[in-house]
Amino acid sequence: VQDFVTDQLSNWYVRLSRRRFWKGELTTDKQAAYETLHECLSTVAQLMAPVAPFFADWLYGNLTKGRDAAESVHLTHLAEADTSLIDKALEERMELAQRISSLAHSLRKKSVLKVRQPLQRILVPVLNDSTKEQVGKVEDLICAEVNVKHIEFLDDTSGVLVKSVKPNFKRLGQVYGPRLKAVGARIQTLSPSELSELEKQGELAVEVEGETLTLHLDEVEIRTQDLPGWLVATDGPLTVALDVTLTDELRQEGLARELVNRLQNLRKDSGLEVQDRIKVALAASAPAELQAAVHSFGDYIREEVQAQRLDFVPEVAAGAVLEFDDFKVSAHLEVVST
Repeated sequence: VQDFVTDQLSNWYVRLSRRRFWKGELTTDKQAAYETLHECLSTVAQLMAPVAPFFADWLYGNLTKGRDAAESVHLTHLAEADTSLIDKALEERMELAQRISSLAHSLRKKSVLKVRQPLQRILVPVLNDSTKEQVGKVEDLICAEVNVKHIEFLDDTSGVLVKSVKPNFKRLGQVYGPRLKAVGARIQTLSPSELSELEKQGELAVEVEGETLTLHLDEVEIRTQDLPGWLVATDGPLTVALDVTLTDELRQEGLARELVNRLQNLRKDSGLEVQDRIKVALAASAPAELQAAVHSFGDYIREEVQAQRLDFVPEVAAGAVLEFDDFKVSAHLEVVST
């Protein structure tokens, strides 16, 4: 229950559905988002009741306030699983999305690239049409999660990504015992085509000392070398290559996102309500690169911070100093009366 709430519900579903929750009008999509969250929390309240009775009752009470429901979660019948609602294909897509996103995040961390900095693309080699189709259906979700413009697929990695293989001696020792050394030597001589077949099929028939053996993926460790301008990470048969080349446009968009973050924090620190519309004044002494980013992405900034106006002015009276990366700019917010 704890893993589900933390990893699947909070860090995945709720975080990726924030814009659905924040929409002003009650659309069908917004209602579906809330109903899904309500169903999950209601069931979690029942499941956690035996080990956290007081908190479970508090949660259940808040979820059912004003409804025709049992007085306490401890007086409810435990929800029964409805197997007709299980969608295995959807679960596989979500797992792929999470794994690809996790690899991309690890590469960002490796290269010290903030998630707010947009990147152009990620490259995903696919071993079969089914995987390509599954990833394609969650491409928008992945792009939003790791902040890239699009995903490119490779049907054959042998000519683009350079891979190397080494024996998993711990696993080989369990399977082959005294033949460990001979099998390990054969693994190190696998050709690119043999390695590709092992990845696609999950197993490969090889000859070792005159005997045919079947190698499995868990008996080898496959690594992918970084390409110029790319960072590469692997999780089992899944490989992700992240394009870390920054164009001027991408840099400007990254600055715009950083500015949005600081302005949102300033809204919060100023005690503004979510629905408050504002005017934003920025000091004209701001660095030229930041000014260029504001001019290029002004519409995006205004929409995100709910600003009717966003202007550079000669002087900012009683403003706050916003700092990010190597930039500083004075800013002042003013609520627009309606």
